[in-house]
Amino acid sequence: MGINGSMLRDGFVSAANNITNQRKAVDALNVFPIPDGDTGTNMSMTMNAARRELLLLNDDTPAGEVAQAAASALLRGARGNSGVILSLLFRGFAKGLQHKRTVEAADLCRSLETGVEMAYKAVMKPTEGTILTVARESMAAAKETVERTPGIAAPALWDVVCREAARSLERTPDMLPVLKRAGVVDAGGRGLLLIYQGLAHVFRGVGVISGDRQPVQAEDHHQEHNAAGESEGEINFTYCTEFIVVKDKRANALSLRAYLESIGDCVVCVEDDDIIKCHFHTDNPGDALQKGLESGALISIKVDNMREQHSAQKRAATTAKGADHPEFSYREVDGTQEFGFVAVAAGDGVKGLFGELGVDNVVNGGQSMNPSTEDILAAIHATPAKNVIVLPNNKNIIMAAEQTIKLADRGVYVLPTKTIPQGLSAMLAFDAGLDVEENRMAMIRASERVSTGQVTFAARDSSFDGHKIHKGEILALENGKVAFVEKEIGRAVYRLAKSLLKKDSAFLTLIVGEDVAEDDAMDVEEMIRAKLPSQVEMTVIRGDQPVYYYILSVE
Repeated sequence: MGINGSMLRDGFVSAANNITNQRKAVDALNVFPIPDGDTGTNMSMTMNAARRELLLLNDDTPAGEVAQAAASALLRGARGNSGVILSLLFRGFAKGLQHKRTVEAADLCRSLETGVEMAYKAVMKPTEGTILTVARESMAAAKETVERTPGIAAPALWDVVCREAARSLERTPDMLPVLKRAGVVDAGGRGLLLIYQGLAHVFRGVGVISGDRQPVQAEDHHQEHNAAGESEGEINFTYCTEFIVVKDKRANALSLRAYLESIGDCVVCVEDDDIIKCHFHTDNPGDALQKGLESGALISIKVDNMREQHSAQKRAATTAKGADHPEFSYREVDGTQEFGFVAVAAGDGVKGLFGELGVDNVVNGGQSMNPSTEDILAAIHATPAKNVIVLPNNKNIIMAAEQTIKLADRGVYVLPTKTIPQGLSAMLAFDAGLDVEENRMAMIRASERVSTGQVTFAARDSSFDGHKIHKGEILALENGKVAFVEKEIGRAVYRLAKSLLKKDSAFLTLIVGEDVAEDDAMDVEEMIRAKLPSQVEMTVIRGDQPVYYYILSVE
């Protein structure tokens, strides 16, 4: 017995519902005590990006096309490292199911292996005892089973995958000491098991696991773009047209884009290894579709008559997919602008700092607010430059940002900045007289010279790096690691500054968060200035960032 397209579609919907229903329990497994973009939430948001797309597919859609649609949506909706790894697992899964109408056991085995290979290659230093281990060991069990029992049915093989994923998950504390000390299993691995189990629910014939909220109806998502709302000024062409090309050997995205630009405007063509997604305005959508067929099969076709849409749609545009990023409008590459910059940050003061240093677009996000790959891509496409340098400024956002490199229609260079101070120092090192590679290296070197301190609160009871931590206590982090626990914010800032400052330190910057009163900030500043070495220049900035009471930068 195989798995057809409607079963696979419903399986993904069931998986999205399952991880969404239990996302808080997965979040609670995070051993790092600070409030962050938790694993369950990130995986849930990533899976729901696929759920929205899959609800649009018909029952007779082949399984390979279902897998491809899911993979493309997951890639664009990926949030946090766990979400990106999840998207890569299913991107490989889709590659293994290309051109398959029905999925048999051998197909499942091959697709899982491809997904694991892609995920491991994407991680510079894979850590065992994580989601990667659960994916790899469950895939290995599937391979062994197929070799031992060649005639096994695909649903039965998926049960094997789920059973081994559960066993692998239970072994993760033995591979990662930090998990064993905290008495928990890996959060990402747990999330993956829930997703696998959601798929199994459908494959076994039990049905789709219901969501904890009102199910999203397919008709709610037909308005991917509100063409009237997106159009500004005079409408030059009648039809807002979209489609996705599932690429074949003839695919040529550059040729397709050039043709679309010759018959319309507002052209956006984004491609990855498997698809080309097109949006444009034209008077001849039929000609455009015919041209698209030269590069592969068409899916998700949508044509709206912009001239007939009521003006009220303009007001509703912010709820449509085309206005998911109303602050970022697509900009063609400006032939005279060599460099552009996108940064991820939260807090008006912090965003203003990046703007003053030349950042074109700031994506709202950071700790506890991990933007998706699509969010970052929208900001890149709103930057009219040949080369866009991206500053993630958070270790949990770097992988999502790196996925935009293949999706963007211009050069993208992601710097591995893990903190706001690293991002600011990188921008200060930019030199318009240097080329892209010279600037990339100079900016990375500058970011590595910065020491970062962060003062926040414990979101949960935890034992981390030898520290017994209680919910609500003040945490001091030095370059991303818990340095000590304090009872008072001011005392924590003072101790952290003292620890960060070295004999050759010349600059100390305090960035004050949104939850710190002005009087309290002045008291902390006075306390530190009284003991500050004479050679150190101190600056205090109102950043109004969430989560962190203070961010310290020392150079």
